[in-house]
Amino acid sequence: MDFKDYYKILGVEATADEKAIKAAYRKLARKYHPDVSKERDAEEKFKEANEAYEVLGDAQKRAEYDEIRKYGGQHGRPFQAPPGWESRGGGGGFEGGDFSDFFSSIFGARGGNPFGGRGQQRSAGRRGQDVELELAIFLEETLSKESKQISFQVPQTNGAGQRTGFTTKTLNVKIPAGVTDGERIRLKGQGAPGSGGGANGDLFLTIRMAPHPLFDVEGHDLIVTVPLAPWEAALGTKVEVPTLEGKINLTIRPDSQSGQRLRVKGMGLVNKQGERGNLYAQLKVVMPTTSNEAARELWTKLSEKAAFNPRAQWSK
Repeated sequence: MDFKDYYKILGVEATADEKAIKAAYRKLARKYHPDVSKERDAEEKFKEANEAYEVLGDAQKRAEYDEIRKYGGQHGRPFQAPPGWESRGGGGGFEGGDFSDFFSSIFGARGGNPFGGRGQQRSAGRRGQDVELELAIFLEETLSKESKQISFQVPQTNGAGQRTGFTTKTLNVKIPAGVTDGERIRLKGQGAPGSGGGANGDLFLTIRMAPHPLFDVEGHDLIVTVPLAPWEAALGTKVEVPTLEGKINLTIRPDSQSGQRLRVKGMGLVNKQGERGNLYAQLKVVMPTTSNEAARELWTKLSEKAAFNPRAQWSK
């Protein structure tokens, strides 16, 4: 039988870590999934990628494969069993055609280590695959006490642990207080189902904060830009400022400066301790885009009366 180089199939180095292996598998699975791919050999490529990840995505299988890899496929020779090899009886519980003869010859139903029983007997049950999912949430949802409904795909397996397809799973998830962009949340047992009595895998949610049209985020503080006309900044005014929970009235004092920040305490995001950050209203003086002759005359009088040089510090 031919030796299968699972690292080559996934397109990764033999030193690749778990994250790189998983990423490579997902890329190939998306490319060759029979439901979406139009390539002629898509189904075969998809099965090869599944088989490679079945081995390299499991620490124990990968260790056995790395050891047996020393004997396989060198200089174009066919695969030969290493010294001390115990036959697995043609694959045992893995019969069904989804995995190659090479796979079945190494990872048959009896388990254990292929080199004369140096490892422990493998349990009949197999833990289900973990599922990774990015979850986009709005800033307003971090303050909500309502659950958020999510749907995602989980791989299905038969009693022998062979992948048979995917199914959609729906959950109601409570967004934890104080969650931040990029945070990873584990939902135990919500991944793919186990086989042969094995435990379910876990669901890992990576939080992604959806960009907000009005607010920037700094830690648990929020920044909102407040546009002001020049005369509003000079004379002072009251403006309505948006928050995540409605609008508030904010007093702008006379002679306010563009770029100045006004703090509104306790109107930001919630932290891990359940406390609220602050909202900062950042002032921005905005000039009119057009002006008529009367307005320009007033600007001229203002420039004469104010006697103000904004670049005075340059001469110091």
